[in-house]
Amino acid sequence: MVDTLNNWEDGHWIGQTLEVENGVCAVPKKMKTGALAYTDEVRAATDHLYEQVSTFIPKFEWPAYAPLVHAINQLKKQKNAVILAHNYMTPDIFALIGDYKGDSLGLAIEATKTDADIIVQAGVHFMAETSKILCPDKKVLIPSLRAGCSLASSITGDDMRLIKQRYPNVPIVTYVNATADVKAETDICCTSSNAVQVVESLGVPKVIMAPDEFLAKNVANMTDVEIIAWHGRCEVHARFSATDVREMRAAHPGVVVLAHPECPPDVVIESDFTGSTKAMSDYVSDNKPKNVILLTECSMSDNVAMANPDVDFVRPCNLCPHMKRITLQNIYECLRDEKHEVKIPKHIAIKARRAVQRMIDLPPPGKKGHFDPKAVHKDIKVI
Repeated sequence: MVDTLNNWEDGHWIGQTLEVENGVCAVPKKMKTGALAYTDEVRAATDHLYEQVSTFIPKFEWPAYAPLVHAINQLKKQKNAVILAHNYMTPDIFALIGDYKGDSLGLAIEATKTDADIIVQAGVHFMAETSKILCPDKKVLIPSLRAGCSLASSITGDDMRLIKQRYPNVPIVTYVNATADVKAETDICCTSSNAVQVVESLGVPKVIMAPDEFLAKNVANMTDVEIIAWHGRCEVHARFSATDVREMRAAHPGVVVLAHPECPPDVVIESDFTGSTKAMSDYVSDNKPKNVILLTECSMSDNVAMANPDVDFVRPCNLCPHMKRITLQNIYECLRDEKHEVKIPKHIAIKARRAVQRMIDLPPPGKKGHFDPKAVHKDIKVI
């Protein structure tokens, strides 16, 4: 396997596989004798960190994690590198080695503010591409070449060009959960935090939203702009159902249910609050519900729970197999060897940056990332 994330053939994204190798906080694999041992030096440098992840990592397993945590943090200093840790990273990565933590776009924007020479994307491939788009002069690395995304893989640049041929006068809003080739063919990007604002900022009666069908449907319920949706779905959020929510409420009376807008609209209707990754996290921190359910990826719930130890989390989460390909072990190897560098063809990167920057230049949305569960449902066209 090559050491460069350059999955393009004649300018076309090849895609990713859907295999999974690692569980939640998988114990690092055994290494050769003498390599990254749990020495007195490592113990002194890391044992104070254990309390942050004690709920998720058994104490007897800590000696397997500590040497990698220590080595990675040393390498960051030696190589002037930073690690962007997405909310869906396991707690060992998120809490112990992440320099910037948050959603994909927030991480990429933070990356533009750092003077680091190397960026390691603890996330999936479209996130690494977004960081490279916004930081073209920095070396961007991704620990696993197979850290893909079902949503990003649901649409290609060719699909976008065909859409533009069939709907020549309808602007396209593309969710940041898309490849650089797809971003390059869009008018403007959006996140789940600002999707409604972005759609309405165009000042047109109709837009196409790609690639997330459910985000598009949930946006349609919040605006008078006519929405046409692409049929992509996030395999994590699409698995939740309204029946799941009703059963969870029955099993946990009084529980507060928070949903991500990538969930199906009937799940949003059954929720108490629907919002972006950051909006859900802020809701928990601001409101301190006694019991809460986050209908999102498993590690997101774990990481919000770490920040809110006084809140009881019910965890009916769905695991993202792609995010779980990122581990302490391959982050260490990636940074040590500076391998798996992200490369994007220049003509694609320039066009993609224009779409992302157009979104960044908008003022902050007034009610960031909130979707009203009681909004009237609308039927929209899906292509």
